[in-house]
Amino acid sequence: MLRAFPTAVIENLRPLVDGGRYPVKRVAGQDLVVEADIFKDGHDVVAAALKWRVLGENSWHETPMAYIDNDHWRGICTLYDSAIYEYTVEAWADTFRGWQREFMAKFEAGASTLTSEALEGAALLKAASQRAHDRADSVRLLQLSQQIGTADNAEIKAIAESGELDVLMATYPDRSSATQYAPPPRVIVDRPAAHMAAWYEFFPRSAEGRVDRSSTFRDCLPRIDDAKAMGFNVIYFPPIHPIGRTNRKGRNNAIVCQPGDPGVPWAIGSEVGGHKAVEPSLGTLVDFDWLQVEVRARGMEIALDFALNCSPDHPYVKEHPEWFYKRPDGSIKFAENPPKKYEDIFPLNFRCENWPELWAEMLSIVLFWAERDVRIFRVDNPHTKPVAFWEYLVTGVHKRYPDVLFLSEAFTRPKMMKALAKAGFTQSYTYFTWRNSKSELMEYFTELTQTEMREYFRANLWPNTPDILPFFLQDGGRPAFMIRVTLAATLSTLYGIYSGYELCENDALPGREEYLDSDKYQLKERDWNAPENIKDWITRLNQIRTENRALHFYNNLRFYQADNDAILFYGKMTPARDNIILVVVNLDPHRKQNSYVDVPIDQFGSMEGDLYQVHDLLSDARYLWRGRRNYIELDPEIEPAHIFRVRRWVGGDRFA
Repeated sequence: MLRAFPTAVIENLRPLVDGGRYPVKRVAGQDLVVEADIFKDGHDVVAAALKWRVLGENSWHETPMAYIDNDHWRGICTLYDSAIYEYTVEAWADTFRGWQREFMAKFEAGASTLTSEALEGAALLKAASQRAHDRADSVRLLQLSQQIGTADNAEIKAIAESGELDVLMATYPDRSSATQYAPPPRVIVDRPAAHMAAWYEFFPRSAEGRVDRSSTFRDCLPRIDDAKAMGFNVIYFPPIHPIGRTNRKGRNNAIVCQPGDPGVPWAIGSEVGGHKAVEPSLGTLVDFDWLQVEVRARGMEIALDFALNCSPDHPYVKEHPEWFYKRPDGSIKFAENPPKKYEDIFPLNFRCENWPELWAEMLSIVLFWAERDVRIFRVDNPHTKPVAFWEYLVTGVHKRYPDVLFLSEAFTRPKMMKALAKAGFTQSYTYFTWRNSKSELMEYFTELTQTEMREYFRANLWPNTPDILPFFLQDGGRPAFMIRVTLAATLSTLYGIYSGYELCENDALPGREEYLDSDKYQLKERDWNAPENIKDWITRLNQIRTENRALHFYNNLRFYQADNDAILFYGKMTPARDNIILVVVNLDPHRKQNSYVDVPIDQFGSMEGDLYQVHDLLSDARYLWRGRRNYIELDPEIEPAHIFRVRRWVGGDRFA
């Protein structure tokens, strides 16, 4: 028996992650641009279509692909629903256009007899009339077929070149021997918050900045309103669950706690419950639900920490001791990351003999909070658990709640960070926290936004965390905080800060990238409006992000030439060039720096002459620049950065 074989070659399809093993990522309303090399043997004319559908649907949507050059094709579709899609490319020999080309060539060459060619064309049109599902189209194709079969060469040429016939034959092509790329790759389409968000992290117990008592969920609204006023839309809470008492840590990670020390929130579990309960000093689940309603009413979301740690007092320790790591004497091991020791935490063993039950229980925790309308989870140390577990958990959650987002907190080896993103994490922490020099930033963010990583890895930039106070912030004072938050807010569409950043808190443990008197270990006294805070600076950054569509794109980041290594110059533009943003940052928090910068005016589209305005959205200053090469100067104590919106000169004193 003869078997069908591919009639066209489709290769170098992209986007494609690991040969299609993992899906690419987009957000609702975003385009999916698919490219491929498509060709076939002989001299046939090739046609191709991009096809897509929600996973599980029977019928495909499709759009024609356009030929670019050298057998390279491109198709574009827009994905509107938050779902998992699959997409593919189909190619076939366009017999009508092949006939059309051959007939025209022979006619132009002066062939006197084209009877055979006319009959071939008539047969093609007749076959198309039989494929046409619209009766009027079918009748018209049959009429044209009959005309071609009896007309002279000039009349056939006129019919073959007509726009009407072009449209009809493109609508009903012969795709009986089409080749389809298989298996179809997938694309995960998330809701917009997966792509564009500003996070603000604070400990609910420290919301009021008091040391005499823990704040509660119902005390958090002023802190949330302050974050909203600064322009943040995601409120991230470290673990809110009961904190264990056995081996509870004291101030500054002291082995022995003192009376009244609240303990570390990541040491989860006590006699009142585990991961599905809340710390009594914060309130009750009813109080949390109340806060959820208040936050949602403000157009914001709460992100919860999903930390798979257990204190020695967690109910799991008694109910499922087999879920934990054991010493030779049978006792349970506490967590270690030498030289650090976490005597107050028992790590779970995700490869224990009873792992299916353990995995199912972990899934039930996320579902429990998702049922209480939590749709974002920051996951603590996912790199210490099997990647297969995260594929299981994320898939399981998305079956019930496809709008849940997961942020991976994996400051670990690059390949593991990439593997977690491929396995399903929506967003990822990055090495941005330690990338300070111009060359480091350019190299790293080029990798993030211009290589295959851009298809699956969404960078969420954090200049600080409760665990990390970088030396740059320790040594650079207030300007360093302004510099780093400017970079975070403009290099990516996703960023966040840990509370106290706006106050430029930089007291550190000597020689370490850790906070002194961290509210990981204690209640922390704060004046949320202390002098020298940078709340206004952060507020303006978030306003600029909201108001400028160029900053809503992730992959449009480009770096430009600045002569000074202390000056970083980059930009983002919308595809239509109707919003062009240029960012210039002084990376030196201690000294004024200046430089000539090369503005990429050739990328701005049509410009009336070489005069244009750059409007500094941070200071509201306006400058007239000419040509490519221009001068800037930045004093970190006054103005460590410019965020310019480029405005074209349209005549007189007007700029668009």
